[in-house]
Amino acid sequence: MNRTDDNEQVVQRREKLSVLRETTNPFPNDFRRDAKAADILKRFGAQEAEILESEPVNLSLAGRLMTKRVMGKAAFAHVRDESGDIQIYAQRDSLPEGIYNGLFKKLDLGDIIGIEGTLFRTRTGELTVNVTDVRLLVKALRPMPEKYHGLTDVETRYRQRYVDLLANQDSREVFRKRARTMASLRQFLEARDYLEIESPIMQAIPGGANAKPFITHHHALGVDLYLRVAQELAIKRCLVGGFEKVYELNRNFRNEGLSTQHNPEFTMLEYNEAYKDFNDYMDLTEEMLREVAIDVTGSAVVNYQGTPIDFGKPFNRMTMAESVCEFNPGLTISDCIETGPLTRIAQTLGIEVNEHHSAGEILLSIFEETVEDKLITPTYITGYPAEVSPLSRRQDDDPNLTDRFELFVAGRELANGFSELNDPEDQAQRFHDQAKAKAKGDEEAMFFDADYITALEYGLPPNAGGGLGVDRYVMILTDSPSIRDVLLFPHMRPESGS
Repeated sequence: MNRTDDNEQVVQRREKLSVLRETTNPFPNDFRRDAKAADILKRFGAQEAEILESEPVNLSLAGRLMTKRVMGKAAFAHVRDESGDIQIYAQRDSLPEGIYNGLFKKLDLGDIIGIEGTLFRTRTGELTVNVTDVRLLVKALRPMPEKYHGLTDVETRYRQRYVDLLANQDSREVFRKRARTMASLRQFLEARDYLEIESPIMQAIPGGANAKPFITHHHALGVDLYLRVAQELAIKRCLVGGFEKVYELNRNFRNEGLSTQHNPEFTMLEYNEAYKDFNDYMDLTEEMLREVAIDVTGSAVVNYQGTPIDFGKPFNRMTMAESVCEFNPGLTISDCIETGPLTRIAQTLGIEVNEHHSAGEILLSIFEETVEDKLITPTYITGYPAEVSPLSRRQDDDPNLTDRFELFVAGRELANGFSELNDPEDQAQRFHDQAKAKAKGDEEAMFFDADYITALEYGLPPNAGGGLGVDRYVMILTDSPSIRDVLLFPHMRPESGS
């Protein structure tokens, strides 16, 4: 939605600013506050009116003017700072000469002001600041949203997040919880002696996930570089180097579409530990998500879009073949390794299949089409085919499958992990297979990373790794229906006409 500068309110505010510039600096930076709204309400909320009168509490506050009700020679208003709102009371005769009529009455909602005053209680009992002086700190040229509780236009909320945060307490709380989630994830891992690393975002070879990368160009070197799609291979190089518990909590970039669950720039937690397997990591991930949910929300049971999600109970566990058979009656476990039966099911579902697709690839497509969105309760899916798990260790008793898990919650993938493949020859062959797929047009297939193979040849300890989609986890913890609700500045399609 395009906003124009020539609407009546903006014109009036600009005229006020022009007048102010003739006599004063309307953007000073010398006012210092000594209190915040929430602290005042917490400290003095139960203080009796008589005590406030006999033992005056002097304070300085600063914040944005949210309401103003003028009643002749006096006015009530509310001022908002980061911590919350507090009521103020201004009287003409209690302020310096000319301030009430010359400044206070001319303030617009949204202006940022500094006030000095003393606390008292109104006749209705509300704790209020009796203003003894007021200063304009910032003249707001644009009006606040009409609805005091927030914006009604979703697109504007995302495109102009600063306005959404100004008007919407719920939105501010989402991002406080997001910050708490990030801190809690770090605390969980660091309490277990994990080392946090930072891997390059621009890479000569993107690896660690099947995803289409963004491409940029380094002019000084004359080479193309790729934005990181995953942190995994950097973490495993650190394990080769001798660190045994490593994690990274940072941004990844994948050149994919926009949706309620996808943003091309997103936050991922990746974590690996030596001498663990994927079963250990299912236990670790379950424990982590449970502890963080309790820390952030106060409970292991979180309400998401009307459905309780219980992180407190043991997570369900089933193989991919078991889950496909459960939601596709008539299909048996033995059918799930044969291309014929799988192809027939896929065709009835409208899934495109050709002679180049393996049984494992078709099984994954059927799972994504018929199972994934039905996994509401936290559920681990294991038994992933090797051809769709190029970095995962093969199962000892069935080399066609891998020691891999994916965690699904509320009908979407939340985490991915496996016993890491540390056989350099097997890894090299899988990279070759990926390179062939890329040459045939698969833009999400991996590159052949020769340096990573060299690292494996020095010896990667047996280890397990996991990756958590932090944005999707925060969506659940904050009951947010779209990933854009938990990203301060989500990517948006260009506005029409722009």
